[in-house]
Amino acid sequence: MSLLLLPELALSYEQGGDPSAAPVVLLHGIGMAADYWDPILHRLSAWRVIRPEMRGHGASGLPDGTFGLGALVRDVEAVLDALGVRDAVVLGHGLGGLVAQALAVKRLDLVRGLILSHTAARLPLAADLRQVAEGTAPLADTLLPRAFARKDRTTQAAQNYAAMLARTDATAGSACLAAQASADLYTTTATLTLPTHIIAGMHDALVPPDLAQETTDLIRGASYTMLRNSGHASALDAPDAYADEIIAFLHKTGH
Repeated sequence: MSLLLLPELALSYEQGGDPSAAPVVLLHGIGMAADYWDPILHRLSAWRVIRPEMRGHGASGLPDGTFGLGALVRDVEAVLDALGVRDAVVLGHGLGGLVAQALAVKRLDLVRGLILSHTAARLPLAADLRQVAEGTAPLADTLLPRAFARKDRTTQAAQNYAAMLARTDATAGSACLAAQASADLYTTTATLTLPTHIIAGMHDALVPPDLAQETTDLIRGASYTMLRNSGHASALDAPDAYADEIIAFLHKTGH
């Protein structure tokens, strides 16, 4: 684990794979951290893999006050600039997918391709998620039932996801959900023309497949896959199929 010290907070990140290879940046979602990606890392060892941790998640600090999507984008910019990264394929999951879209619009020098995972150009919050954003409902109890099909909620994958949610700072979870709720990238994402692949999970009730499909239709030339045996956390409940999608896109784009 490495730390980047900024004036307002310390951002943590992990690096792995081949340091001389093309960079792949993995941006996790709310309630996750760099270790969310552990089940697929061995499949990505041929690339330089960078895994930043969102503010308030993992070992990253959480400054006082609220923040919006712009702050999360600037955090990722700071990490990539500090590491000298350019022309990366950026994979964003959930809120990380909103960050990835905004980063691609703002900094095309950093992003040559996008994989948008279980995300969309806008992610409205249902009533129970709004309660989490307001700090009046627990993160884990609200997200877990929406992330897995009922039959899968007692699996090891679901238990691992629940443990990630349980260790997430409640203030960070609420602030990130509020940032997600206020973000609407529909207009700006529609201007993107870079190679993009979108992955959805059939049993994802946090980001239903039709929302992901709608975003696919926004981006010229974007491709779409729905994983039929997965919910919201595909790196946990369908790691091989998920990694297959990622690697196929990396090869297709010559990355």
